[in-house]
Amino acid sequence: MTVTLTLDPGHVSLAQLRAIHAGGLRLVLDAATAAPMQAAQAAVQRIVDHDEVVYGINTGFGKLASTKIGHDHLAELQRNLVLSHSVGTGEPLAPAVVRLVLATKAVSLARGHSGVRPALAEALLALFNAGVTPVIPAKGSVGASGDLAPLAHLACVLIGEGAAQLADGRTVPGSEAMRAVGLEPFVLGPKEGLALLNGTQVSTALALSGLFGAENVFASALMSGALSLEAIQGSIKPFDARIHAARGQPGQIAVAGAVRALLEGSEIVPSHADCGRVQDPYSIRCIPQVMGACLDNLAHAARVLVIEANAASDNPLVFTDTGEVISGGNFHAEPVAFAADIVALAVSEIGAIAERRIALLLDTGLSGLPPFLVRDGGLNSGFMIAQVTAAALASENKSLAHPASVDSLPTSANQEDHVSMATFAARRLADMVNNTAVVVGIEAMAAAQGIELKRDNGLKSSPLVEAEFARIRQQVAFVERDRYLAPDLEAMRLWALKADLPDALVNILPSHA
Repeated sequence: MTVTLTLDPGHVSLAQLRAIHAGGLRLVLDAATAAPMQAAQAAVQRIVDHDEVVYGINTGFGKLASTKIGHDHLAELQRNLVLSHSVGTGEPLAPAVVRLVLATKAVSLARGHSGVRPALAEALLALFNAGVTPVIPAKGSVGASGDLAPLAHLACVLIGEGAAQLADGRTVPGSEAMRAVGLEPFVLGPKEGLALLNGTQVSTALALSGLFGAENVFASALMSGALSLEAIQGSIKPFDARIHAARGQPGQIAVAGAVRALLEGSEIVPSHADCGRVQDPYSIRCIPQVMGACLDNLAHAARVLVIEANAASDNPLVFTDTGEVISGGNFHAEPVAFAADIVALAVSEIGAIAERRIALLLDTGLSGLPPFLVRDGGLNSGFMIAQVTAAALASENKSLAHPASVDSLPTSANQEDHVSMATFAARRLADMVNNTAVVVGIEAMAAAQGIELKRDNGLKSSPLVEAEFARIRQQVAFVERDRYLAPDLEAMRLWALKADLPDALVNILPSHA
């Protein structure tokens, strides 16, 4: 049975956004949204009827804002706007991202400041509920004046143009996609085309998708880190709650607590209490400090993005209490750009510290394990080159983590002279998350190998870690001798992205807290 989620504009939660991204549910707007939308649309119509000149309603756009458009051309004006702005390029956005775009654009319109008919917002949800995703090229937005080009491709479907992918995977013209959900293409009224194109919904959806992926690899990296700690028989003392309370950073406290919960009941931890090891390398000892800082950054980005997902971010905005239509700049996606850059930093660091733990595991002088985690070394190279792959991806992420928000290139004859680059800032997160998932997957596989190499002592880790060890072994076998490892790395990448992990890890994530 399909779950129905009622969207309350202004109050859609991060957990709800994550469920929308995952799909498999039906969306409806809160019934109370109809009246504010109708009131705003009536305010726009009064402006048209009184022949007032208001930007976006009966004028040109951007640098052409001073050009008044006659009544008999207003519908053509909005249609031309959509068609002329449909200049995206590149591969289509993933369906999960487009689902978020559809939902958040409907939420934005339903705030009642856009001056559009409720039917437009309802049509977006009709597409969502039918599993129809407009084909939106990934590239072509600078993240100011809204995500104009990508949102134009979305709007094209509503007017019967462009293309969309049906639930069965077929790509069809926009007119056929509308018929598939029982609707006729819209003839857009005053301001409706502009309201559809203005807004930060594409960059926000991409950033949310990146955030959710980052959460998954974060949780997986805590598990792989715990596996590594057990493999090298590292100390649990640096995870003592008193250490982290003395500093007070909330993410650090949460991470230390999560790792302690993971290792509760381990036979390995007490077995080496008197081994003489004083301090482990930072990649083990400072897991709470590094991963806690990552968690705090993810939580901050999540707060920004959930606000933006609920925002009225087009221009101009209609205020029905006074009847005013006021031009502003809510379409500028600087908050999203900063949030995406912060997520990028966290994702890069998650992979960077995991790669260092892989190197630690392979270094027999530090780990006490066989060189490169394989018996009969020399004849076998073991995990030697898997670590090289991890290093390559961690290094690539460092370049990708360069802040996109510091860039700007003026557009529209310098009318739009400072832009956010939020769409790229958010789009690059998918590559970074995949890179880090490979690194974390390699670490988990290597740590499981290390634990198994020491199984002759008969000791087991905690119930939670042992359960995850068993799941890893369902994905990849012990490396007894060199074999073709690429399929194993892919299996472990998927393991890291899925993050089907204990509550101790999942419950500290922003979208689950």
